[in-house]
Amino acid sequence: MKKSIAFIVLLISASLFSQEIKFGKVSKDALMQVKHPIDSTANASYLYKKRNTYFNYDKGEGFVVITECHERIKIYSKEGFSKATKKISFYSPESGNKEKVIIEKAYTFNIQDNKPKKIKVTSEHIFKEKLNKYYSEKKITFPQIKEGSILELKYKIISPFWSIRTLNFQYNIPVDVLDYQVKIPEYFIFNKRSKGYFSVPIKETSYRNSINFQTKYRSNGYTNTTSYQNNQVSYTGNKYTFNAKNIPAMKDNEPYAGNIQNYRGGMEFELSGTRFPNTPYKNMATSWEEVSKEIFESNSFGEQLSKSSYYKDDIKTILNATKTSNEKITAIFNFVKSKITWNGYYNKYTEKGVKKAYKEGVGNTAEINLMLTSMLRYAGLTANPVLVSTKSNGIPIFPTRQGFNYVIAKVNFMDGKSVLLDATDKFSVPNILPLHCLNWQGREIRKNGVSNTVPLIPDNQTQELNQLNFVIDSDLSIIGNYRKTYDRHNALIFRSNNESKKEDEIINELENNYNIEIISFKDKNRSDLSKKPTRSFKFTSEDFIEEIGNKIYFNPMIFLTKRKNPFKTEERNYPIDFLIPWQEKFSATIKIPENYSIESAPSSIAIGLPENIGVFKYRILYEKDKIRAECLLQMNQHAIPPTYYKTTKSFYKQIIEKEMEKIVLIKN
Repeated sequence: MKKSIAFIVLLISASLFSQEIKFGKVSKDALMQVKHPIDSTANASYLYKKRNTYFNYDKGEGFVVITECHERIKIYSKEGFSKATKKISFYSPESGNKEKVIIEKAYTFNIQDNKPKKIKVTSEHIFKEKLNKYYSEKKITFPQIKEGSILELKYKIISPFWSIRTLNFQYNIPVDVLDYQVKIPEYFIFNKRSKGYFSVPIKETSYRNSINFQTKYRSNGYTNTTSYQNNQVSYTGNKYTFNAKNIPAMKDNEPYAGNIQNYRGGMEFELSGTRFPNTPYKNMATSWEEVSKEIFESNSFGEQLSKSSYYKDDIKTILNATKTSNEKITAIFNFVKSKITWNGYYNKYTEKGVKKAYKEGVGNTAEINLMLTSMLRYAGLTANPVLVSTKSNGIPIFPTRQGFNYVIAKVNFMDGKSVLLDATDKFSVPNILPLHCLNWQGREIRKNGVSNTVPLIPDNQTQELNQLNFVIDSDLSIIGNYRKTYDRHNALIFRSNNESKKEDEIINELENNYNIEIISFKDKNRSDLSKKPTRSFKFTSEDFIEEIGNKIYFNPMIFLTKRKNPFKTEERNYPIDFLIPWQEKFSATIKIPENYSIESAPSSIAIGLPENIGVFKYRILYEKDKIRAECLLQMNQHAIPPTYYKTTKSFYKQIIEKEMEKIVLIKN
């Protein structure tokens, strides 16, 4: 009996997915829906998300990969209006093979006069933009959107490349019905691998298809005639089907999410080989070592490292003024940063070549950092390029050339130590890479093409030191001094964030954020990269001391007190990504007013996260008319696994509770 019931349930479920939602048939009930039935916080949802990817034989181009998509989106609130702009990126270089995107039809649906009204998306709402030299974007803007609208779109991507775009199951809004299908002819062998923290069952079946083509014959007789013969080749293939309902959103509004796309559920396909009729099997699968060697052998990579004539005279002048290896590294690194401006393009290959980039004073990441590597080698240092996948490029699952999109430089020393360098960022210093580079690990390529992995995340904490000194006056106002010192990556972030800000703008922000009045202000070492930048100001405020009867109450950290827990959700199924290990130190020295003594103060505390992931320490010291508060918050790892999310949330809750505790002074 149980088996019969299970079979009936399975049959009903299968029939639900087999009933394809027809384009343009939108019900009044769907339009009248005011919130998502499961996730009431959703600002929009995919009512239907369909994708069909298959190989089609083109007489002129051979096999091409076609991906057909049908999407139906429900808008619940104004926050969901961003879904009314659809962006589809595609490979479109200035020359060579290109992908094509065809917008087949699109509509906005609204309720008007108590019935559904359809508004067509016309060519006026469709734009093509060039993103860079290699990629373009089709942008569709749906007209007349409002709360309650339903958007529907059908489009097609045609690619001459035998690659299958990632199947994403999860998005930042819920998916009510997901219906994906991938059909692969027997001539192509693909590896499959799940990604993220949400999976959809895969159903694998076989299918049959055929290729029709025409053969031209020309007679050699007196008639000199031409004839044609129609031919057909049948083949089998594998069909992969993915069906799911009510897929929860993985939202990107949680803090410390990193590249959340790495954690959303999906399926990756990698071409591992081809087996065409009457042709030997061709292995396309590879390893990271083979990928690295192939990149190294490219004219736009390895060959660029051997060129040196264009910079020799300049580097000789620099070397005459240096003695040690560290002096050489610093001098050459700073020379490249001042000589060549980054054009904003990520690439592991040069576009115009290092020589032309040097002459013009502008280049992409490869031109700048391959040039840097070459100069360091010319100076007698053991320098090699390191391939990197940036944060936006994600963590590569399969070893492919697309897994890397960036290159930096590395210098190795005899004692086993090394230095990582990226001359594209003017605020970067040796071993302090831009944040977009801090992703997983890189791959160092040596002169013979042999490669090895390189950790990109620093082991040492980036530090921030906060020092407060203030006096509580008899009128219960405070006047004090604050000084903040930035180190390592915090120094890079500080300089980048404040590069274009004027002093008045900074002071205004600080006064509004801290609820203080700034009397004097000074930033030091914003441009001197050899020193730690500092920010200091003198301030006054009347808002931090509370008087009740003959007692006064205040937080010793005043405006530095943590008041809100950054982690708000009950559960989180992806890591907390701080990017780097870090440490924050706080100290406050308070002079209390005359005729007051300390009645009570927060007790000391020292708590930690499992596996020495992080620690928090807090203590109050006092003598006569002075109080000193000390606080340390330190994370020893850049990422915390989701299994420790609730523990981390509780950890921060304890921090906030402790920092919110007040010192109580009583009038003598």
